[in-house]
Amino acid sequence: MHEAEAMGPISAATDRFVKTVAALADADVGGTTLVPPWTRGHVITHVARATDSLCRLLTWARTGVETPQYASMDARAAEIEAGARRPVRELVADVLASAERFDHAVRALPDAAWSYEVRMRTGELRTPAALLPTRLRELEVHHVDLSAGYAFADVPPEAARWIIDDLFAAQRRRTGIAPLRIAASDSDLALELGVGGPTVTGPQAELLGWLTGRTTGAGLSSSEPGPVPRAPYWI
Repeated sequence: MHEAEAMGPISAATDRFVKTVAALADADVGGTTLVPPWTRGHVITHVARATDSLCRLLTWARTGVETPQYASMDARAAEIEAGARRPVRELVADVLASAERFDHAVRALPDAAWSYEVRMRTGELRTPAALLPTRLRELEVHHVDLSAGYAFADVPPEAARWIIDDLFAAQRRRTGIAPLRIAASDSDLALELGVGGPTVTGPQAELLGWLTGRTTGAGLSSSEPGPVPRAPYWI
């Protein structure tokens, strides 16, 4: 997907996320999520801080000066904890402000910077173009994590497809990944890792939930006997 085209789905995902957060009451901020022990406040704050971390990587690509995604994992955790108990109004403002910084960082990139590789906190090398689906993934998956009425079935099919394509592309860059094939029953999605291994089939939304570790694959089927296997570690 072209960089200019990519910002449309990202902006739309941001709007949906903000709408859900804005509809929360302050008392809801401490509610449980799909990623315990994080509360909704932790998840929302993480989305904002992760956005800023991507801005740092984009700055690295633009300037050529190494700018780590996070100072340390302890610093990352402290930032999330510090913002987790804020009222909804402050959380919304933070998400919007960080989204604006990301948009500016993307649009400030010169043509040459789009092919410059930077290193994510996981050690994975990505160009700015490959950071865009990371931003979309953060928005869509953590929107579901809020457990506030938004499910994987609500993720637009084109966004879900982009995220799944990116997850498989990342897996292909790794070593020691068990062979796997997936096929969506409601789209033309069909991807594979290596040769052989089971084929996991089902609705695209269910595949996204399983691949991101949020579901066990109850709505999916495997070509091999027994239950659907555990999805490869995705991040």
